[in-house]
Amino acid sequence: MASLNMGQSFDFTVENVDGQITKKSAGNYALGYVKTKGSFIVEYIGRADEDINSQIKKHIGEHKEYQRFKYSYALSSLEAFEKECRNYHDFGENKKLHNNTHPVCPEGSNWKCPVCEK
Repeated sequence: MASLNMGQSFDFTVENVDGQITKKSAGNYALGYVKTKGSFIVEYIGRADEDINSQIKKHIGEHKEYQRFKYSYALSSLEAFEKECRNYHDFGENKKLHNNTHPVCPEGSNWKCPVCEK
């Protein structure tokens, strides 16, 4: 079974993002909702190369399914990019996720996806 390797989920509000994501850092996040039985359903996978707090808040109000979020800090933008790629593939790519395309490496880098080499 696929794992995001992130902590618990939180209601997706500005207040919760600010209360949970307290340091300026690269990181990863997942947006979705919780089923009645408590399972977190992933709808979108994302990353931030520098400031996860700012990046995740750009999605507030984007889709009604984005009711909860999970996140994790990353030690570098490379680490965040590689984790975003793994999560994107593990959770169904653009067939199941709202992500329209494969994750793109940061401008100026030539990093490749650790899963498919894109």
